[in-house]
Amino acid sequence: MKKTGIVILTIALIAAICGSFYIVNDKSKRANQKEKVLTEVQRITTKDLDKNYPQTPREVVKLYNRIVKCYYGMHYSDEELDALTDQALKLFDDELAANNPKDTYKQSVTADAQSYKEQGITLTQTGVCDSNDVKYVTDKGSKIAYVKASYFMKEGSSYSKTYQEYVLRQDKEGCWRILTFYKIAADSDTETE
Repeated sequence: MKKTGIVILTIALIAAICGSFYIVNDKSKRANQKEKVLTEVQRITTKDLDKNYPQTPREVVKLYNRIVKCYYGMHYSDEELDALTDQALKLFDDELAANNPKDTYKQSVTADAQSYKEQGITLTQTGVCDSNDVKYVTDKGSKIAYVKASYFMKEGSSYSKTYQEYVLRQDKEGCWRILTFYKIAADSDTETE
């Protein structure tokens, strides 16, 4: 009888230790999973562009479009807006960045986002042309790329699509930077993915 009691006590003690270990380990895993879930704003603002700069003009415009989509459709803090504008400015050519100081650019983005919100306009989808549709030229010794992008917007119950052309210039390090962009009319060449 004494042996049976010791065996039962030992089994109960082992079960308690295993159960405690499982509970602590499970809570730790859940906490780690919660920490790893980042918002789109956080994914963009934590991206190290000094080490992982987009390799092609198309990738630069895709990243810029992700930033634009955050500006006009996501909730973010002032600190996150600062970080988003910092990331956007890193994609700009020195010439464009000089014409858009951070404070001016941030104010412009904030005003545009507020205007979209007041008008009930949401940016639902962005697209960038296929790699084969990127046009490359050389102008005064600089490599230039033209990338077309589309923006699908919802206003109330109606939808509209606008197009922009981005002009990118390759810098001395070989990185493509946005030199300028402008609205273009829709035509057969502006279909984007």
